[in-house]
Amino acid sequence: MEMDSIKIDVDKHIKAKNIQFLVKRLSDIIISIVGIILLSPLFLVLITAIKIDSKGPAFFKQIRVGKNEKEFKIYKFRTMIVDAEKKRDLKLDVQDIKNFVFQSKSDNRVTKIGSFLRKSSLDEIPQLFNMLIGNMSLVGPRPEIPDVVKYYPENYKQRLLVPPGITGLAQVSGRGEIELGKTVYYDLTYIKNFSLLFDIKIIFKTFISVFKSEGAF
Repeated sequence: MEMDSIKIDVDKHIKAKNIQFLVKRLSDIIISIVGIILLSPLFLVLITAIKIDSKGPAFFKQIRVGKNEKEFKIYKFRTMIVDAEKKRDLKLDVQDIKNFVFQSKSDNRVTKIGSFLRKSSLDEIPQLFNMLIGNMSLVGPRPEIPDVVKYYPENYKQRLLVPPGITGLAQVSGRGEIELGKTVYYDLTYIKNFSLLFDIKIIFKTFISVFKSEGAF
């Protein structure tokens, strides 16, 4: 997978598919509103389960980097112990950033209910609020943390040309277990080949991936 083989002319690419991006945004608004309403009973169940399982808030908020390198606050159901961020060992070798893996299979900070939420991807559903606000989309690149983005090579920054997604080509190609280099490759492939039909295919693959619990831990 050669990163240099993927070059994107930002203005030309976005303008050429401007109508599709507009439809994509309108779809995000409709899907997020309907999803929040229909899933509200599930929200209550999961909030209760999280509070019973461990002390702390039901929701997890973290700063991520979105479109045009603008930072935003992402929402998830809490899957780790309180103050887990303070116990995080990033293990990021800036000289070998392409092999960085964001998640670990043996993370002892994950709670019992948190493990279930991760495997089922139910921890992601509060991001419907991010979709409604507009700092995330249903489909797009994986939202990155600032501590990793600041070490991005210039070609990696191309993945920040569009809003990050709850799911995406990278997420259905390995979820949490693939290296950053491969993740960026998939993200840039998605951006370069973006279409509404491509989004639909990724959504379909997402359901299959979640059902099989592939790459989730």
